[in-house]
Amino acid sequence: MPRERRVFNDRRPVLSVVVPCYNEVEVLARTHARLTQVLAGLAGFECEQIYVDDGSVDGTWEVINSFAGASGSVRAVRLSRNFGHQAACLAGLRESLGDAVVVIDADLQDPPELIPELAALWRDGWSVVSARRRSRDGETLFKKASAYAFYRLLNALSDHSLALDTGDFRLLDRELVALLTGVPDKNLYLRGAVSWFGLPETSVTYDRDPRQAGESKYTLRKMLALSRRGLLAGSVAPLRLSAYLGTAVLTGGVAAAAVQRDVRLLARPGAFGAHALALGVVGEYLHAVFRQVQGRPDYVIQDRLGGEDRPGAASPPPSKKPVKEPVAL
Repeated sequence: MPRERRVFNDRRPVLSVVVPCYNEVEVLARTHARLTQVLAGLAGFECEQIYVDDGSVDGTWEVINSFAGASGSVRAVRLSRNFGHQAACLAGLRESLGDAVVVIDADLQDPPELIPELAALWRDGWSVVSARRRSRDGETLFKKASAYAFYRLLNALSDHSLALDTGDFRLLDRELVALLTGVPDKNLYLRGAVSWFGLPETSVTYDRDPRQAGESKYTLRKMLALSRRGLLAGSVAPLRLSAYLGTAVLTGGVAAAAVQRDVRLLARPGAFGAHALALGVVGEYLHAVFRQVQGRPDYVIQDRLGGEDRPGAASPPPSKKPVKEPVAL
């Protein structure tokens, strides 16, 4: 059940909207126009927009620069290279100042017009308001089927319940943002970490629109990498797979020996495959441990823009000169 309704008697609550971008020059102006219109009509909130350029090479940063120059409520950071969608989301969360923070992609598949409903539920006391996809227009059958299967597999293997059919489009309370940005995990899987903290969570359903322009930046390779990160971060089941496979292969070897009277024909190839798979799973976890002990930052900020009129600003605006700033957890 949610907590008591949030009441702000002395001020208007601040809503931050984080927009991770990677080569979105074709659609970004439309995204900004719709987002600005929605936030302008959001009564009772003071709003800011935070664009995170995740190493774009197509002029995205120049377009974002024009947004920041035209409005003091727009801020932006540019990462030194493409660190990935999850790192860009994390960078935006760390930059945000809002009492509540919405993360939404720049491609307009997730409608900005849903934000007022998310904000209303947050005012009712929910700490997490997720946008759950009812349909996914414009996507291939393979992508729809694989996403459906992945979310349910991850939920079945995870040690805590996860929001099904939900990406990064959601609203997070400031308390949860502080928790997420303060954990020392490297390669943080935000979609799973949000539910791990167990704060009051609800969802709204919507129909996901086709991409408005350009092409999806989530290649099959990136989808597999994100899936692997989610499985390793949210469950120990893959690590235990070696024990299950070892038991199965041993049982099969005994049965083969009893029936065929020649263990070499079946047991050896089976044992080799099981050992190879088990070593691969253990290797993934060792790689995650290696990344953790390396202590490298999740991303590097190259430049910052805007912030002159940002909510709660009490210090001079940040410099617009490029700076190499490692941001550690």
